[in-house]
Amino acid sequence: MSDELGRVRQMWHLLEPLHAVLYYAPEAFEEAAALGYAVDERWPSYFAWRAAPLGEEGVGAGADRVAEAFYSFSPAMVDAYVPAVWSVASPAAVLEARGRAVDRAYRTLLGEAATTPETAEAAALVRRVAEAADTTGRPLAAANAALPWPDEPHLVLWQAATVLREHRGDGHLAALAGAELDPVEALVSFAAIGAARREVFASRRWSDEEWSQAGERLVKRGLLADDGTATEAGRALRAEVERRTDEAAAAPWQVLTDQERERLVELLGPLWVAAIGSGLLPMETTLGIGKV
Repeated sequence: MSDELGRVRQMWHLLEPLHAVLYYAPEAFEEAAALGYAVDERWPSYFAWRAAPLGEEGVGAGADRVAEAFYSFSPAMVDAYVPAVWSVASPAAVLEARGRAVDRAYRTLLGEAATTPETAEAAALVRRVAEAADTTGRPLAAANAALPWPDEPHLVLWQAATVLREHRGDGHLAALAGAELDPVEALVSFAAIGAARREVFASRRWSDEEWSQAGERLVKRGLLADDGTATEAGRALRAEVERRTDEAAAAPWQVLTDQERERLVELLGPLWVAAIGSGLLPMETTLGIGKV
């Protein structure tokens, strides 16, 4: 990995937890419950929070569109939640509640740091990067980038981090498509290189049969061994996917000077520590952070 792509990966690692707290924070579940969502599991609010920017004229994105944009989830799982989530609350109402959830979660998570000049400085830098991102062909990034910017710096930070993580994610899906890995094959091949345990990927609710059939297809392509581990070719393909993902995510960061990037790393460090140290986020995720 080149130094430049390594820096791009570093910024993803720093920003991802700051985005992801929305899906786990008690304050977010409280806001979801106030809208009428069941909160005995995280998925109703997850699909609502993340898909709301895709909503059109208060109707909301349908299952096909969400499944395509989210990619790794079983279509049957998406069907179980979408479009039902829009019968509980409109996308516009969800977005309003999402803003409240982030505000409350960040104030709890960061304490006084949520309103410091340092956080405002970090927010301004990340916003510049987010505004420099080309969202053409990137549906989730484009939908979030089209939203109005909030006034409070800590909310600007979250929104900018969200635009950039979805920009990266959309680019990752393009890299997977280029590698001819369908959604379940993408997970099977990722598990095969040790990105996470099989049980972690079970959250995407592909059936055992679908998982096994995907593995068989990958064995035929020479990407998996019979025992389910990745072959040399399989590891090389996944490395190529990650390289292309980093390359696709790199352009927006060029808007910052090297000194500004170093300063941003310094500013984000304590916020990252707060997010990781909160205990809200799972130690192992389907993203393979720190393992790929």
